[in-house]
Amino acid sequence: MMIELRQAALTYQSPEGETEALRDITFDMEEGEFLSIVGPSGCGKSTLLSLIAGLERPDRGLVAVDGEAVTAPSPKVGFMPQRDQLFEWRSIWSNVTLGLQVTRRNDPARQARVRQLLERYGLADFAGKRPSQLSGGMRQRCALIRTLAADPCILLLDEPFSALDYQTRLSVSADIHHIIRQEHKTALLVTHDISEAIALSDRVAVLSKRPAVVRSVHQLGPLRTLSPMERRGAPEFQEFFNLIWKELDVNG
Repeated sequence: MMIELRQAALTYQSPEGETEALRDITFDMEEGEFLSIVGPSGCGKSTLLSLIAGLERPDRGLVAVDGEAVTAPSPKVGFMPQRDQLFEWRSIWSNVTLGLQVTRRNDPARQARVRQLLERYGLADFAGKRPSQLSGGMRQRCALIRTLAADPCILLLDEPFSALDYQTRLSVSADIHHIIRQEHKTALLVTHDISEAIALSDRVAVLSKRPAVVRSVHQLGPLRTLSPMERRGAPEFQEFFNLIWKELDVNG
């Protein structure tokens, strides 16, 4: 298993008392799989990503990446947040290689890989530009390339399209999906958008309200062979949407 959680739980401590965020979370992911997680607002979806990224430690249970228990951040895991977090005073090239510079891995071989990624995904001509000179979709591609530069096995995506308008979001999410598939990465997406989860994923996991447990996991069956835009027009798409929506409505 590329990602494995077994009865993972986390409770936050604060001056006001304890807040149980996650309770007995159990699921796994195979190499190359794309899984989306949906759930009520504040149920702990981003906290779950933090456990897998090694930014938080579970109170009990197992969180493992590539067969090893997670005890700290790992180079096998890349994280893509809600905002692109590109620095305006740096060129696109300096932005996408920033992680390599910080970790002192900015060697010729990795630089060559970044150039290849920029070329492959239509950004090579913009390497010397500033972020403000790029569209929102291009900025998100840059953010993904920055994450891919370190060549992680796993990508954790924390609502990376939420800041985009609807039309751009449809286009960019399909674009990012294509890149992730082309690079053969295992991807875990957190999103509030049920349609987005169904359009992009192999499976969709539904969390309950806090403290979160895995309420259900939906295999998307025949939709998996279709592109994100093709899925949205398929009859099965609405069936899955209605099913997941009802589960979330019950969750409150």
